[in-house]
Amino acid sequence: MIAWVGIGANLGDAQANVLDALARLARLGGSTLLHTSSLYRTAPIDSSGDDYINAVACLDTTLAPHDLLRALQDIEQAHGRERPYHNAPRTLDLDLLLYGDEVIASPALSVPHPRMHERAFVLQPLLEIAPDIDIPGHGPARSFAALVAGQTIARLA
Repeated sequence: MIAWVGIGANLGDAQANVLDALARLARLGGSTLLHTSSLYRTAPIDSSGDDYINAVACLDTTLAPHDLLRALQDIEQAHGRERPYHNAPRTLDLDLLLYGDEVIASPALSVPHPRMHERAFVLQPLLEIAPDIDIPGHGPARSFAALVAGQTIARLA
């Protein structure tokens, strides 16, 4: 199954944390890292603190969606992820954005990730590596790019 993972951090050495998350995804059992986007600097949305460093990764995985979610949360925990309140600043955040063309609605997991089509920090890196991708239930991801054009985002060299 092809899965897409959103990666973000804005505490500590955010860029190093995102790069380490990509390295851990490359070593994730039952998965092969196929593509990674560039890194992007973005202003917090519905959050506070320093700017975020964001990226998107594409995995070919044999892990079931909830097992993949647990593996992503294990990577977050290895970085000391705390969840003191909703949208708190974070050392590392890994979100399962898409899992093939599946739509999943469980108490622990929503796929496609809610609001991914409203966030430049998801869309721009996603479209960099998958310009023709569709968001199940929403349509082509590129059709939302203009809606997020006012959000601050910069590709890092």
